[in-house]
Amino acid sequence: MTPAFEEKTYQSDDGLSLYYRDYPGGNAGHAILCLPGLTRNSKDFADVAPQLVTWGHRVLSPDLRGRGRSQYDSNPENYAPSLYIQDIAALLKKEALSKVVVIGTSLGGVISMVMAKVCPHLLAGVVLNDVGPEADPRGIAHIGAALGSPRAFDTWAEAAGAAQAYSADAYPNFTPQDWLHAAKAVYKETANGRIVVDYDPALIEPFMRANADDPPPDLWRFFEALIPIPTLALRGTLSNLLSEATFKAMKARKADLETAEIPNRGHIPLLTEPASLAALEPFLKCATRS
Repeated sequence: MTPAFEEKTYQSDDGLSLYYRDYPGGNAGHAILCLPGLTRNSKDFADVAPQLVTWGHRVLSPDLRGRGRSQYDSNPENYAPSLYIQDIAALLKKEALSKVVVIGTSLGGVISMVMAKVCPHLLAGVVLNDVGPEADPRGIAHIGAALGSPRAFDTWAEAAGAAQAYSADAYPNFTPQDWLHAAKAVYKETANGRIVVDYDPALIEPFMRANADDPPPDLWRFFEALIPIPTLALRGTLSNLLSEATFKAMKARKADLETAEIPNRGHIPLLTEPASLAALEPFLKCATRS
């Protein structure tokens, strides 16, 4: 049976081996590049990518350096948007793609906003998944608390319990099976049977240091670089990271910004919700052909 995606690797400009999934699609124009959150990886898009393929899109889903099956960086300071963008450019060069539509979840959305400022020629469109130019301090504190909690377990049931303890407010209708699925997206099983995080623990160091010393970053100048670029912004109605006030301000700043609020979801919508798919399908149909 043909797999749903092809597993590929490429080399970063500074010599790291980086992994990505390539979901083949039809001739629907520009490919879609899915960028995950801070400690997440390509598994976050495993459920939505097949749906995008049925719409005729090709989907690339990378593990950013230090996540999943991509090589860890010996220098934690390289876990930064500027290096991620260099890595993305190397990936697009390898695949001979001149433009893509980016679906950016959380950190992935921040990366896409920075791309709009420094390399807008690569963007045919952008989907911001529960992220904007201002981060609610409540959400930043919630992320920081989770990153400082225990990150190894003896069983998958324990890992699922940890996922539920962290994200219950974001997914109030999840079943036990949903929590196990969520845990397997961010944890991995080691050779000795321990369940551990599927990322380099050192990558949280720059995040924790920055948020201990500085206020949340103001990314409005990067968001404004999206003004000429087709953009869809999604917000979970229960989000503690993208506030309703910031969401409204984004719409005021970019008159043609397409928006959708995803009911019963916090940070982050999974993109498989009916409201997410209803917003994504027409937007991607237009953006991939621009």
